[in-house]
Amino acid sequence: MIELKGLFKLAPAAAIKYFRRKGQTFTWDWYELWQDAHKKTFTVAKVMREDILKDIRSALDKALSEGKTFSEFQKELKPTLQKKGWWGEQIVVDTQGNAEKVQLGSMYRLKTIYAVNMQTSYMTGRYKTQMDNVDNRPYWEYVAVLDNRTRPEHAQLHGLIYRYDDPFWASFYPPNGWRCRCRVNALSDYNLKKKDAKPGNSTGTLSQEMRLVSKKSGEYKPVTVYTDPLTGKKIAPDVGWSHNPASGLNDI
Repeated sequence: MIELKGLFKLAPAAAIKYFRRKGQTFTWDWYELWQDAHKKTFTVAKVMREDILKDIRSALDKALSEGKTFSEFQKELKPTLQKKGWWGEQIVVDTQGNAEKVQLGSMYRLKTIYAVNMQTSYMTGRYKTQMDNVDNRPYWEYVAVLDNRTRPEHAQLHGLIYRYDDPFWASFYPPNGWRCRCRVNALSDYNLKKKDAKPGNSTGTLSQEMRLVSKKSGEYKPVTVYTDPLTGKKIAPDVGWSHNPASGLNDI
């Protein structure tokens, strides 16, 4: 995972403002709050108590504002969740009145909760900074980490360059999935010449396809798909991530 403490230096004020301006709601499954709705609403799947949702949100807010690592975040939050009983596998009654054995708190879940909220908030702050500087750096380059944990599809997007207003960024501005570590670099005309690169145009490469949201529900929803013009390979964000987490939030 990208060292989020380092990313914090990019645009902390915008990242914190983005996170704090959200409302909050209860959801049983993550897909109940779909794509753009996550821009304005904070939720954690299967947290059905207001005090626990507030505990998690408060810990994330503190991690953002103080640049805390995951180790520091979980060390403070885990005992609180365990004390309140939101931990381990339990039989819980869902919003429809059905009893279901589910995984509540765990180290894996805390890591996912931390990574998703930190990365989304930081990338929103980065997006805000880049949009404020499009007159000087109007070209954006997709950057993947390129290590042994990088999704092959995200690695294939590495190095793509489009203008900031190209439709590609409406669906592929990172993060593009659970624990996605990709980012965007803003480039000037000088940077392009130095790279000996030319910006592309996504016209004809983007389409919509229906993808399975959940085996449990059997529901399908549309996802934006990028087709590589050289290989014909189709690349899509994880289901539910086919959107720009920051676009349209003009007041962050």
